Amino acid sequence: MVSLDVLLAFLAASALVTIAPGPDNLMVLSVGISRGRSAGIGFGLGCALGCFTHTLWATLGIGAVVLASEATFTTLKMAGAAYLVYIGIMAWRYAGKMGMVTLDPGAAEPISAHLRRGFIANVINPKVALFFIAFLPQFVDQGRGEVWPQMLLLGVLFAAQTVVIFGSLGWFAGGIGARLQRQPGLAVWLDRCAGTIFFALALHLATVGR
Repeated sequence: MVSLDVLLAFLAASALVTIAPGPDNLMVLSVGISRGRSAGIGFGLGCALGCFTHTLWATLGIGAVVLASEATFTTLKMAGAAYLVYIGIMAWRYAGKMGMVTLDPGAAEPISAHLRRGFIANVINPKVALFFIAFLPQFVDQGRGEVWPQMLLLGVLFAAQTVVIFGSLGWFAGGIGARLQRQPGLAVWLDRCAGTIFFALALHLATVGR
């Protein structure tokens, strides 16, 4: 469906886009440093899984239809910002305790909780949806048949490389966090810094336009 040259160019561009500093990178790094490797990897994989959802929306044309409405875009944007604020509040509320939103603040959260959190943060961000709608078609060759299979393939490849990159970011950030948390009292400030980053990202998302 897609030529090898186009695939290689697409993978190179996708890797550069994913590695470049952005909201998802900051969230993965902050969670990994403040919560450890399991949390960082889980959050990163959650963001990567969100990319699969955006791929499906872009392929089916749902994303373009939904985001054509200013009201819908604003609603999604504010919902995403509110969710980031919620994560930030939980980070401050349970600073220094591994059970961010569990009934037992002293218990470590399972990786599934962080995966879910990363997935939701990515999926309800309309800027990510707009990126997929604008980015994927640039590598589609209409002379090679139907567009939607090419879009789907490219989107799946993009999501797959984010699994590798975000998972690696979470792993390395978690390693740094494990060393830092050996210092007495430092875990509290790591969580508060992570929470502040989420507040800043929420503000950015809430004020950005289409």
